[in-house]
Parts: sequence; C-alpha cells; structure tokens
Amino acid sequence: MSQNYSFQTTDGFNIFITTYGNSNLEKGNCLILVHGFKGFKDWGFGPHLGEFFAQNKYFVITFNFSHNGIGENFTEFTELDKFAENTYSREISELNQIISAYKNNFFGKKNSDNKIGLIGHSRGGAISIIEASKNKNVDALVAWATISNFDRFTQKQKDEWYRKGFIEVLNVRTRQKMRMNISFLEDFEKNSELLNIEKALSKIEIPFLILHGDQDLAVSIKEAEIIYNLANKNFTQLEIIKGTGHTFDIKHPFEGSSKVFDIVKNKTINFFNSSFSEN
Repeated sequence: MSQNYSFQTTDGFNIFITTYGNSNLEKGNCLILVHGFKGFKDWGFGPHLGEFFAQNKYFVITFNFSHNGIGENFTEFTELDKFAENTYSREISELNQIISAYKNNFFGKKNSDNKIGLIGHSRGGAISIIEASKNKNVDALVAWATISNFDRFTQKQKDEWYRKGFIEVLNVRTRQKMRMNISFLEDFEKNSELLNIEKALSKIEIPFLILHGDQDLAVSIKEAEIIYNLANKNFTQLEIIKGTGHTFDIKHPFEGSSKVFDIVKNKTINFFNSSFSEN
C-alpha cells in the first residue's frame, strides 16, 4: 500500500512524495530512492521498488525533486519551466530536507534508532554520495549506474550556453526539448567545493555498494570504477552486472521485472539487511 504527500521546501516549492510500507514506519528501517536526470519517482521501476522493499519490512520514501519537470501529473513532464531552473545544489538541499522530514516524524511516529539507507540512480547516485558524505543520519548507501563527476559538458557546449543563456537537451523517450538555463552552469561553477565527488567519497565511512551494468551506454562502467577507486575500500563494494545497461533492462512504462533487475534488487536488499544488522 502506498501513500502520497506534498512537502514544502524551505524556499517554498512543493515536493511530491510517495511512501510504501507505512505499516513498517515505526519499527522498520527507512530507504529513500533518489531519481536521476530526466527521472522521476514513478518512472519504470520506481513503484515496483517501493513495493518490493516494503514487502521486505522497510519504510520506503520515493519523491520528485521540485524542479525535475514533473508536476501533479506524475508521469508527464509538464513543468519544463522549473526543469530549466534546476541545479545540483538544489537537489542536494532537497534530499537533505527529505531526510530531516523523516527524522522529525513528518510521515508519522518512528523509533529514534531506525536507520536510513539511500539508493541513488545515475545523477541521483551522485547527489546521494554528496549527501551521505556530510549527513550523519545516513547509515548506508547504494549507487546504481552512477556518474563519477558533475561536469558533463564540453567547453564548446558551455561557451554556447553562456552565449544563448540556455542549452536544450532532448528527452529521447518523450521527444521533448528540455531547456537548462545558465543558472544551472553558474551553480555548478559557484559550488565546486560542494559538488566535488572525489572529496565527498573520501569522507564516506558507512557501508557503500556500487552496482553498474557492463553495457551501460549512458554512464560508462569506467565511472563505477572511478568511484570505487576513490572510495574507502573498508566500506565499499563494487558489483558489475553482466549483460545489462543503464536501467538494468527496465523500461517505462513498466512491463514487469527481469532476471537482471531481480539480481539488482536482491543484491541491494541483501546489502541493506546485512549493513543494518551489523550496525
């Protein structure tokens, strides 16, 4: 069973949240799913994951970043004006606020010793790495198909960005041209310390699992190897999933799980079960 919420951020924007396993809230540990670029909580595997982890006795939080382009229609990009104004630092701040909301019983009463795990996909994995490096409330971290740095654009693209005041990226699935304003690039350049993934990885001293498909064309497997090499090996595991790509054989709309995704789910739940039982 799921439940929907609207949460207002400190700067007055709405975040749409769906939770799963509310009956697990008081006694179960919490998992927070963090979507990536052009992603959203109800994309493909999102609801399926919420139900899967809830069935395994977790309280699960899925949410849309306030500026991911998804509004009250949870499956369509109807807020491209907000998408254009999104930034990395906004997403880090909003993830922090979601964690604080859980800790402060926004979703209902829980035990004070319940643990929190983050699962970030693609860019959401990098956002989760940054947050886990500075938020002591995070007890374990899983990064799926995650980028190893935030600087994803060539100098030529940046020059054009400054000249025009925006760039456009194509959403291959919807065929929408999605504008990103110059504020995105300015935020990245202004907050280079906050957005330093190498520095963040050096600070992570909690159980950390990296999962990456060896046929990922969107984020090369080399990026998983970079993350692993920069991370503390006393806490970090790297698992390469053979024969799969960026979304582990899952499409949108969701058509059911797959053998590969079942492997990913089981590795993830086993990791959290083990990590939380040892803490």
